[in-house]
Amino acid sequence: MEEKNYYIDDTVQVGEGTFIGPGCVIKGNTVIGKNCVLDQNCRIEDSIIGDGVKIMSSYILKSEVGDETEVGPFAYMRPGSKVGKNCKVGDFVEVKNAILGDNTKASHLTYIGDADLGRGINLGCGVVFVNYDGTNKHRSTVDDNAFIGCNSNLVSPVHVGEGSYIAAGSTVTEDVEPDSLYIARSRAYVKKNWVAKRGLWKGKYQK
Repeated sequence: MEEKNYYIDDTVQVGEGTFIGPGCVIKGNTVIGKNCVLDQNCRIEDSIIGDGVKIMSSYILKSEVGDETEVGPFAYMRPGSKVGKNCKVGDFVEVKNAILGDNTKASHLTYIGDADLGRGINLGCGVVFVNYDGTNKHRSTVDDNAFIGCNSNLVSPVHVGEGSYIAAGSTVTEDVEPDSLYIARSRAYVKKNWVAKRGLWKGKYQK
């Protein structure tokens, strides 16, 4: 069997049945539960990892991850983050000083900073919690079963009510009542032949 190369501090606790892949670094007062999978090149420091967690090529620092949650690949959990059970913190997702309730999912390309998220929430691709105004950090809240559409910005501090939907591409600058649809987009205009008339493209549609 090929030799595995990883680093584990003697202060770390690892539950039975847990797999640790090559290139992993586990440090400090970290506790890892049973039957986890830590794929290659993970870094975990001073964190608590529940049972049955799968972590793929990700960093977790001074945070908590609940049972049966998936993290990564290439996710970054910064200090003060707490993710519940059966959650998804997917590829290129960053979580900072935030709470995610059970069954909440952020599958890819999302920043969750200084926020409190309830249960059963779905965050689409490219969602950003805009938590810094240039001087101070602000905190937002999203209640249970809300749906945040792709490429939306939540300009903190805002409160999204239970079961609400934020339409894709919206910038949220005010509180959203429960059971509501929030749409914040500019009207689109199409100007036909605009490119060709200006000679900006020499393709087959040039007139």
